[in-house]
Amino acid sequence: MKREYDFSKAKRGAVVAVPKGKTRITIRLDDDTLAWFRDQVERAGGGNYQTVINEVLRQHVQLAREPLEKIIRRVIREELSRAS
Repeated sequence: MKREYDFSKAKRGAVVAVPKGKTRITIRLDDDTLAWFRDQVERAGGGNYQTVINEVLRQHVQLAREPLEKIIRRVIREELSRAS
């Protein structure tokens, strides 16, 4: 090990840069919720539980933005196709 190191060109912060369109945050989740997501990833054969959480949140937001009339029409179509 060197006696001294040159940190004059060093940069502070994360070693891995956050991709564009993403934001690094700290979030607190209940232990059982996090365990469920990790278990889902493990059962699927691996991956990243954070990606799964992001996808679930994205789907929820998309559904929450969907107008009620569109939801009702979709549900009626689905039920009519099941009945026939």
